[in-house]
Formats: sequence, structure tokens, C-alpha cells
Amino acid sequence: MKKKYLYISIFSLAAFVLWTLLLRLVDVRAIGPEGSSVGFSALNGFIHEKIGVNMYLYNITDWLGLVPIGVAFGFAILGLIQLIKRKSLLRVDRSILGLGVFYIIVVAVYLFFEIVVINYRPVLIEGCLEASYPSSTTMLVTCVIPSAAMQAKERIKNKALRQGVIIIIIAFIAFMVVARLLSGVHWITDIIGGALFSLGVVMAYKSFLQK
Repeated sequence: MKKKYLYISIFSLAAFVLWTLLLRLVDVRAIGPEGSSVGFSALNGFIHEKIGVNMYLYNITDWLGLVPIGVAFGFAILGLIQLIKRKSLLRVDRSILGLGVFYIIVVAVYLFFEIVVINYRPVLIEGCLEASYPSSTTMLVTCVIPSAAMQAKERIKNKALRQGVIIIIIAFIAFMVVARLLSGVHWITDIIGGALFSLGVVMAYKSFLQK
């Protein structure tokens, strides 16, 4: 199973890199605000025209984007508590240490694409162009929340409670991804890119957890 998850991770991350490159090369046209260009413009333009813009959903998903940040902060506190009690970084749970590295990678990729802009949002936010690829909210939710589900599966001993938490997590992820798309503040290719990256790093973390 460890190799299976690792292969999925490698394939997904390779697909993410290829997808990113294609966005800079295929059907690039200035269809965004202020003449900003985006790849796969026919696809992106068609989907955006059909969906439109819903700032209500945008605001909801923005506020709910604090949930994965809070979850990550909670695991950081857990790791700190273990470090203080056990007095050695090597005695902190292996899964928590791996989660720390996982979070660092996600933040680093987010910052990279804030500097290296692939494309901008299809709408102005408070009158400004903002980097749109990959969808940071999609990436944050589909990275942090699935990794939290893995921790919940390991740490929650009560079966009913564990299953309830997993169901809530799945529903939350589905709502956030769909609502973010329907808000119209991202191109469809931004959502796909965020999902590909997330699948890659989440499967890498799952492979790391296998014994």
C-alpha cells in the first residue's frame, strides 16, 4: 500500500507540473480583467460565463478558509505540547513531525505562486488583480483537512465518533471545493491545479504514515 500511495503522489505532482506548464502555453488569451491573460481561455471563459460571480459564496468560503488554518494551528500546538513533555524533538509522534513538514511544503508552494503568477482572478477583488493559480482556498482545504482526517482515524478510538468526524470532513471538503468554483472568483483551471497538487502531497503524507 505504501508504494501505491507513493505512485499516486508522483503521478499527481507530475500532472500538476504539466498542467501548470500547459496553462502558460495552450490557448493563452487576454480574457481576464485589465487585459490579463489566462491559458485554456476557451474552456475557462466558457465555464466562467456560465457560472458568473457570486460574492456571497466567495465571502462564505473565505471565512470558512479559516477552519483549515485553525486545524493546522491545533496540530502545531499538539506537537509543541509533546515536545515540551517529552523533551526531545525525536520523541514527538512521527505522524506529527511529518505533518509539520507537510504544512511547510504547502505554505512554500502557496508563497511561490504568489510571486510567480501563472494567471490572475477572473474578477477584481476590491479593485485589484490577485494571483489566482492554484486556488489557494482549494489547496488549503484539500491539503489540511484530509491530513486531519488521517490523524482523526488514528487518534479517535470511538468508532461512531470517528466515522461521524470523517463524514463531516468529507462534506466540508466537497462544499468548499464546489462553493469556491461556483463563487466565480477562480478559473476552473485554478481549481483543478489546486486539487492535483493537494492529491499529490496528501498521498505522499499517507505513504509516509504507512509502516
